[in-house]
Amino acid sequence: MKLSLGNPRFLSFILALIVAIVIFLSVFILYNPCIQPWLLAIIISFISFFSVFFLLLLTLNNFIYSKIRLIYKSIRSTKLGNNGKKKAVKKGNVLENVSKDVEEWTRDKANEIEMLKKNEEFRREFLSNVSHELKTPITTIQGYVLTLLDGGLDDNEINKKYLQRAAKNIERLIAIVNDLDEISKLESGIMTMNFSSFNFSALVKDVFEFMEIKAEKKEIVLDYKNESQNKVIVKADPDRIRQVLINLIDNSLKYGKRKGSTTIKVFDMDECFLIEVSDDGIGMDQSDLPRIFERFYRSEKSRSRKLGGTGLGLAIVKHIIEAHKQTINVRSKIDVGTTFSFTLAKKL
Repeated sequence: MKLSLGNPRFLSFILALIVAIVIFLSVFILYNPCIQPWLLAIIISFISFFSVFFLLLLTLNNFIYSKIRLIYKSIRSTKLGNNGKKKAVKKGNVLENVSKDVEEWTRDKANEIEMLKKNEEFRREFLSNVSHELKTPITTIQGYVLTLLDGGLDDNEINKKYLQRAAKNIERLIAIVNDLDEISKLESGIMTMNFSSFNFSALVKDVFEFMEIKAEKKEIVLDYKNESQNKVIVKADPDRIRQVLINLIDNSLKYGKRKGSTTIKVFDMDECFLIEVSDDGIGMDQSDLPRIFERFYRSEKSRSRKLGGTGLGLAIVKHIIEAHKQTINVRSKIDVGTTFSFTLAKKL
């Protein structure tokens, strides 16, 4: 028997022993020494001890211990999920551990409540951003349509110009909806990754050719440096990694300096390759970096909208990299530039 107050048998034993000792001393003092009261005291104490012991044990088990054990099992089930229901709860450990587990459970619930509050705040901000992003092109389209209906349709110069502007805003709406749908699929796991081994350097060359015209408009040089000195063969989804590179390069062109450069570097990191996409553009404030991958988050909202984009590109990039079981990070400095770095698994 474990000597602990958390054990009902030990608790009953101690209480019964105390009662027996009190009875023994009482009988020994009250009776005449000539009648050998010590023998009578021992017999009465012995009977009292076992009577009190079993009565207390029965009471603790049936009325107190069983209730505490039930509560404890419920707490463990809540803490451990389904595994908590399958694990047996030892009687001798209940009263010892219940206080500790209740404290841990309370702490966990407090953390959950705090997380729910943060999620609620994020949800409100997200809905506000979505409504704002959708409202801007919708309001613009409405203005153009109303102008055309009010007589602008009869003016060939105005109707063509306004229809072109309306079409441009419709394209923006479609882009936002498509990006939201893509993020939803990535988060829910509906969109699966099609892994294969491919030459990353060849993919970079293909992406550079695709972005060449946009880069030439700002006279930005696209450069690739393989610092690993080995052939860069990675195991990933080539279409999704192509999307990552396009989003990151497009971002660097928007915020890059005219006649600047965007550089992709590859470093050998044993089991994976480290890829860096750097620019020498306007950079970002350090306070913006923790939130840069959030949906619709813009470090400078007015300037960002003028430069185009849905505000979802970096969020998609992060989801794609995480779907590859890899990580992406960012470092930046105002008027110096920004570097996004992520890892990709090597072909084994």
